[in-house]
Amino acid sequence: MATLQAATTSTGAIVSDPQAVRELCESYCFGTLNWEITDDGELTIWGYDDFEVYEARENGLPDYDGGIVTHEFLGELATHLEAGEELDIQTAGFTKCRFPVLAKRYVVRDDSVLHADLSGLEPIDG
Repeated sequence: MATLQAATTSTGAIVSDPQAVRELCESYCFGTLNWEITDDGELTIWGYDDFEVYEARENGLPDYDGGIVTHEFLGELATHLEAGEELDIQTAGFTKCRFPVLAKRYVVRDDSVLHADLSGLEPIDG
């Protein structure tokens, strides 16, 4: 079995209430990913893992039984971004093969969340 190696990074986005976003982030688990809110209220997410969000149990561990709640988390986060701000989160991953097996992107802006991944293959008109 091949081990997935993934990396996630985001742009920074200014949030309207840094304390509320800290509490929001602390109520979820991001695996081994890191998140930070600067003194200026800029949120960034990064690390060497897939961007999958789980609710946190009382002991701080992920609630795997509850399933992945990435879209729920991002929907809540979208309400806290300053007007005109955009948080762009991108993940790319591979096994020991030459081609990526994981690529996804979430863009959070204007109280909405957009998602793209490798799930579709469309013909190119020549």
